[in-house]
Amino acid sequence: MSIQHLNQVELSRRWTISPRTLERWRWLGQGPRYLKIGGRVVYRLDDVEAYEAQQTRTSTASVAEVSPHASRA
Repeated sequence: MSIQHLNQVELSRRWTISPRTLERWRWLGQGPRYLKIGGRVVYRLDDVEAYEAQQTRTSTASVAEVSPHASRA
């Protein structure tokens, strides 16, 4: 069993968001869990998939109530 990791660029491509968004989320304490090893940031695939599962919604009304990570644009 091997643990798979994504770096910031790989995760930003997966979600089609800017790598800077991931940096901002880390600074704000939002987004998926990550590891910082020797100055490198990596995301465990299991943590990414768990975060994705937590973002599942049944209606747009539930976003503000359920997710403290929701964008308030």
